Amino acid sequence: MTSILDIEQAVQQLSAHELAEFSRWFTQFNETVWDAQIEADADAGKLDKLATEALAEYNNGSAREL
Repeated sequence: MTSILDIEQAVQQLSAHELAEFSRWFTQFNETVWDAQIEADADAGKLDKLATEALAEYNNGSAREL
């Protein structure tokens, strides 16, 4: 198993082109992990209270556009 320190050192050795490719890949990977976590939290009901509050604010006219 590779340690975080090994990964950090390997990233430091990348060329500018390789670093750009890695950065694009890691951004996509991180977004996928984030999306999966949000979906799991939603499925587990962890966001229900926030959704209820947001809908109540919208329905009573106290919500504002971003």
